[in-house]
Amino acid sequence: MTANIDWSKLGFEYLQTACHLTAEYHDGKWGELVSQEQPMMPLHIAAQCLHYGQACFEGLKAFTQPDGSVGIFRPEENSRRMARSAERLVMAPVPEPMFLEACRKLIELNREFVPPRGYKASFYIRPVLLGTTPVIGVKGAKDFLFLAIGMPMGSYYREGFKPVKAMIHCKYDRAAPLGVGSAKVAGNYAAGLLADAHAKKAGFPVSLYLDSQHHRYIDEFATSNFIAITRDGKFVTPDSATILPSITNKSLQQLAVDMGLTVERRRVDVAELSEFAEVGACGTAVVVTPVESIRHGDQVYQLIDEGADVTKAAPILTRLHNEMQAIQYGEIPDRHKWLTVV
Repeated sequence: MTANIDWSKLGFEYLQTACHLTAEYHDGKWGELVSQEQPMMPLHIAAQCLHYGQACFEGLKAFTQPDGSVGIFRPEENSRRMARSAERLVMAPVPEPMFLEACRKLIELNREFVPPRGYKASFYIRPVLLGTTPVIGVKGAKDFLFLAIGMPMGSYYREGFKPVKAMIHCKYDRAAPLGVGSAKVAGNYAAGLLADAHAKKAGFPVSLYLDSQHHRYIDEFATSNFIAITRDGKFVTPDSATILPSITNKSLQQLAVDMGLTVERRRVDVAELSEFAEVGACGTAVVVTPVESIRHGDQVYQLIDEGADVTKAAPILTRLHNEMQAIQYGEIPDRHKWLTVV
């Protein structure tokens, strides 16, 4: 049984499903997961998350498999990353068994909303952790709320696997050198909203940030990690303490090694953009999005000619994208045991 949804027209946006899950932390311990049908929740007007931003979240996907089961892609990695984010924000981490149970239970209770095979769609899971203690002075919460919501999702970009233009910001930073750039906290994304708005107004769907200390080394895109393929076939991605460790990037690095590519995690000077054969943005929402060009001030680094066949202009990124999707949808063997089957 599936919901009455036009699966071919799914976008990347919120859709109401049968329920979401919550668990509360009080007096030093977590309560049980509870199913909630209403999408609204009571929250104290002085809740710490509202005033001082003690909030972090995750994003992961699940895919219908050929046998009708549902495979969640690497949920244990998301659980561990949320625990690291919680530690950075002085929050009570969600125990990994609870996190994994929430993912499984969310799918079981919303099975009709998991997109069927035949569509480039998935069931997107968004775990959220909030500090809920009423706080007026600047200090951490003692009470926390764990939410797990999910909904069917289509492609982040409606055009699908198509190259996009990116813009490097010279006026805005994404994260401070010793700040929370490596944690998936809500404030990181709020900090980039103005810069992203300016980029989109100028005709660039994607923003790319340099390190905030030197404004010389590539950090990451607004919502994705940066990856590149050199002319001699190396997979390069920035090594920086201010970027989010992407689970998609980690998986792509393994696939690159499987293909015989050398993987380099290192500082990437912006001047190297002229030397790369392919550049992509990678993350849960997009897997890989090839980048057509990158504007940096008055200079434009052209990576793919406008109108060119992206599969020929970015062959390695295309292969990595297709390999990842094939594993996620169960079209080829899950040789690294990345899927948790429900």
